[in-house]
Parts: sequence; C-alpha cells; structure tokens
Amino acid sequence: MPAVFFGHGSPMNALEVNRYTAAWRAFGRSVPRPRAILVVSAHWYIGATAVTAMPRPKTIHDFYGFPQELFDVRYPAPGLPELAEEVSDVVHPTWVGADIDSWGIDHGTWSVLVHAFPEADIPVVQLSINAFKGLDYHLELGAKLAPLRERGVLVVASGNVVHNLGGVDRRLVDQGFDWAQRFDEAAKATMLDDPTEAGHLDAHRDFGLAVPTPDHFIPLLYLAGLAGAAGQSTEVLVDGYAYGSLSMTAYTLGLPGRATEPLAGAPTLPDAVPPDSANI
Repeated sequence: MPAVFFGHGSPMNALEVNRYTAAWRAFGRSVPRPRAILVVSAHWYIGATAVTAMPRPKTIHDFYGFPQELFDVRYPAPGLPELAEEVSDVVHPTWVGADIDSWGIDHGTWSVLVHAFPEADIPVVQLSINAFKGLDYHLELGAKLAPLRERGVLVVASGNVVHNLGGVDRRLVDQGFDWAQRFDEAAKATMLDDPTEAGHLDAHRDFGLAVPTPDHFIPLLYLAGLAGAAGQSTEVLVDGYAYGSLSMTAYTLGLPGRATEPLAGAPTLPDAVPPDSANI
C-alpha cells in the first residue's frame, strides 16, 4: 500500500470542494482498496501510545464555533479491533494500549476521509500521538509500522507542517507568512530528499513559530519514518497555505505525481470560530 500525510487545515474542508479536497479525492481513487486504514491524527494527542480497538468507532466533533452542518457530519466507518494486536506486534517492544471506548474517529481523520473514501466502508483505526515522547520516538515508530503496508493497511498521517493558530489572519485565506513559507519549504526539501532527517527540523530558525505545539507536526514524522524504512523519498500531492500561519502541504509515499486542480484553496473561516487549539 502507499502511505500519505494530509495537511488537513480547517474542519470546514469536510464540506468544501477546493483544490485540497480534490487532491484528497484523487488520492483515494488512485490507491488500491485497503484492508484497513490506520490514521495518526494530530487531534488524538495524549499521554500514551494507543490504538482504537472498538468495532464501531464514533464520529468525534472535537471543535466548537462552527456551523451546525459540520456537527451533523458522520463518518460511520467500521473499526477493526484485531488491527490493534497487529500494530502492537509490529512495533514490539514499544508498548501500545488498546482503546475500546474513549476515542473514535476525530476530525483530523474524518475531514479528509469523507473526501478520500466517501463511502466510509473501509475499517478505520486511529493510532494516538504520545505527547510525552520526543520527535525521534515518533520517527522510529513510523518506521516500525512499515510491515502493515505489506498487509493491505493504508497508513494515513493527518496534521499540518505549519500550524500556528495564534497567528491566524482571516484575510490571508490562501497566503502564508514569510516564516511559514520558509519552514514549509525546508520541510519540503527534507521530505523530497531524505525524509529520515525530518526529526531535525526542530533546529530550523522558524520552528518555534511554525510549530508552537508539536501535535500537528508529529504526524509528518510517521510518513517520514515509513519512507526511511522503504529507502524512498516522498512526493508532493498538493501544497499551499491558509490564513497566513498554516501550510496545507500533503505528501505521498509509493504514489508519484502531483495533483493539480484549477480550484480555490482554503475555505473562509466562520466568524464564530475562535483561534483556539480545539479548532482547525
């Protein structure tokens, strides 16, 4: 199976038709049908490494201030409890817990999957981001997931390479600040050349602005780890900026080619949306 990192941006993308969502749809149409989808989402950022292990994961609306239409979205994909044991086996001796009731499918996952796999008929399992671990841990854990690709599991990472909610400027719908562009381009050079160096991007001069909290950056390391395990680099699926302080760059592994769509970019943010970590 290929693998992918999506820059998911605003939850409003779930309702939009734009060049990012078109690229996500193109990706879903181009990959072989997965046995299951394992998602590392920025929005399951907890103090442990765990996988969802319930047969029917719930759709989680982990945001506020958005229109009711977004809260009405459901992504009723089944789970695959036995995948939790497979994940635990392939990453041994790293400990992975099985979550049977606390989480489900959050918007970092369903906001992209509603476009990539709109039928919601492929089992979805989420892997948490352990907030207590450093960047090297996540890069290495991504590499350990590599055998799952040979078993028909599509590994999806979902976050944003640049994600600074405090810097959001609603007027800059499709633009990025200079520092956001510099860091995103540095990350791009790394992912296209040697993804195993992605864990060193914290030395970049703009890292503090681009990554004020690590939750949205860390998913990129899982794709970087998979790329390192395969001895390959990644390809850009689609790129761009939103609200000045977010990058929308997406990368694929094992699926060459860039999606090009003559469509608008990021959606307009509703007025009621606050610049808070529970949003975007």
